[in-house]
Amino acid sequence: MPAARVEYIAPWWVVWLHSVPHLGLRLQPVDSTFRPRDESYQESLLFLGLVVTVCLGLNLIFLAAYLVCACCCGQDGAVQTKRRHSCCVTWTAVLAGLICCAAVGVGFYGNSETNDGVYQLIYSLDNANHTFSGIDALVSGTTQKMKVDLEQHLARLSEIFAARGDYLQTLKFVQQMAGNILSQMLGVPTWREVTSELTQLADQTGYAEYYRWLSYLLLFVLDLAICLLACLGLAKRSRCLLASMLCCGLLALLLSWASLAADAAAAVGTSDFCAAPDTFILNVTEGQVHTEVTRYYLYCSQSVSSPFQQALTVFQRSLTTMQIQVAGLLQFAVPLYPTAEKDLLEIQLLLNSSESSLHQLTAMLDCRGLHKDYLDALAGICYDGIEGLLYLGLFSLLAALAFSTMVCVGPRAWKHFATRDRDYDDIDDDDPFNPQARRIAAHNPPRGQLRSFCSYSSGLGSQTSLQPPAQTISNAPVSEYMNQAVLFGGNPRYENVPLIGRGSPPPTYSPSMRATYLSVADEHLRHYGTEFPA
Repeated sequence: MPAARVEYIAPWWVVWLHSVPHLGLRLQPVDSTFRPRDESYQESLLFLGLVVTVCLGLNLIFLAAYLVCACCCGQDGAVQTKRRHSCCVTWTAVLAGLICCAAVGVGFYGNSETNDGVYQLIYSLDNANHTFSGIDALVSGTTQKMKVDLEQHLARLSEIFAARGDYLQTLKFVQQMAGNILSQMLGVPTWREVTSELTQLADQTGYAEYYRWLSYLLLFVLDLAICLLACLGLAKRSRCLLASMLCCGLLALLLSWASLAADAAAAVGTSDFCAAPDTFILNVTEGQVHTEVTRYYLYCSQSVSSPFQQALTVFQRSLTTMQIQVAGLLQFAVPLYPTAEKDLLEIQLLLNSSESSLHQLTAMLDCRGLHKDYLDALAGICYDGIEGLLYLGLFSLLAALAFSTMVCVGPRAWKHFATRDRDYDDIDDDDPFNPQARRIAAHNPPRGQLRSFCSYSSGLGSQTSLQPPAQTISNAPVSEYMNQAVLFGGNPRYENVPLIGRGSPPPTYSPSMRATYLSVADEHLRHYGTEFPA
């Protein structure tokens, strides 16, 4: 198998993030080697969060200055200027909404990538733990067989073969081989402490990842809800929705910068580990596992022999020798001592099971399985994990830009709503095209309207008990106006502003229309003359 060091190559973003200057709180340079328990290294990551906090402060200062200028500066009252400002506000809000939606899309992808990488790390840790636990189980099982079970059978056989010195010598030789196996098993490291630490690391990582994933998911939902609130506020021209959008937008802005600070620190810290993971693991396992064993699993090279090869070879030779000796006793001693057959068969079964355990132990101690888990863990955290953090950082920047734009648009939209309402207030209430007048008329129906002239003549039963209203002074007789109404197919009615009374030029009629008009006029003059004598 070729050197595994070629299989893992740190991606370009790991190299780039690892090259970010590491500074302490006093601006002193700090070594970029991954040392999570070192205070100076922790301060360097905290410094990155403080840099993002300064950016947040500058953003808030800019927004405050813009809001003060927007509230204090006057606005031109021309129609074209109002239309231009309204169009600018609308398109700016649309652009901010599109940026927010794009940011949420990028965030969903980054959150999924980070989640996949972290769970690939957890899966690899579980596989490694399963291998380590299997090794410990095989070693302890073999030790139990050789130290307890085999000793019991050899003790009973020693009593049976007490009179035969040659058979006793064979039993001592078998016991000596069992001692060799036990001494070789002591050279195989126990992984109990390693497995407990890896289990704790996997549990804590899974717990933190679950709440990290859920927090970002809730942040995405909040951002989309704010975009929807902004759209509704602008569409319905609601100041209440607009004020709610501004408050929620400021909250989302703070959360976006806070998430950017956390992502920056996590991405740089993880990149420091991925830049030299072997060095960190060698330092962590020092004192718990031999350096030779750690290097064997980290590099898994053909040029490096297994540190367990000698122990496994002695185990195999001793086990084979014991099987040969027990087979000889079964062949020659059982005919003379039938009571020894049961113990010898039990020893033979024990040796066969030990041989099976030896093969399993050889496969588990091989570096290829654990090294594959190691590479999978690095691929999960250094490729998918950090790549997802970069996308989440981009989401935070886009979301901060979108909500900053929304906060800037809010006061202009508010002022535009106020200017529009003030323009409606300047219009006459009797204007039928005034939206406010129509709203007032809808809620306040007219109280008694003045009846027309014809209402007194034809609308009530007893016309003699009612007096017609006083007529306005006009250059044309009322009967002429009423005759024109009858002429053009309508019932006589009273117009508030008749054209005849204003001295408007008479229409041009054809001879037949004029004759009809004059005949109808004479008839109504006679009729109304008798009904309303002067």
